Amino acid sequence: MARALVHMPKTAKQGEVIEIRALIAHPMESGYRPGADGKPLPQDIIRRFACRYDGEQVFAAELHPAISANPYIAFFTVATKTGMLEFSWAGDNGFSQTERIALTVTP
Repeated sequence: MARALVHMPKTAKQGEVIEIRALIAHPMESGYRPGADGKPLPQDIIRRFACRYDGEQVFAAELHPAISANPYIAFFTVATKTGMLEFSWAGDNGFSQTERIALTVTP
């Protein structure tokens, strides 16, 4: 399991725009770089990132071989109600990871 770091406020006022930053430790091998034997190393990248807020998708991104190792993604959303944010990464070789963080919204 890869190490994921998500930075976001634990609380927000209703209607407030919040910034969410997510980083996951992953080598992101493009498939173009030669190995010690001169043959290209097999591709191993994260292909998709998505964030759901109380079951509704609020952000998604498709990632490609040009993305750096340990991809960092930052985005904004509006705090509408108290709920759970679910962050999902999926990639090559069956890679899949999900993190969940609660957000408390006050009136």
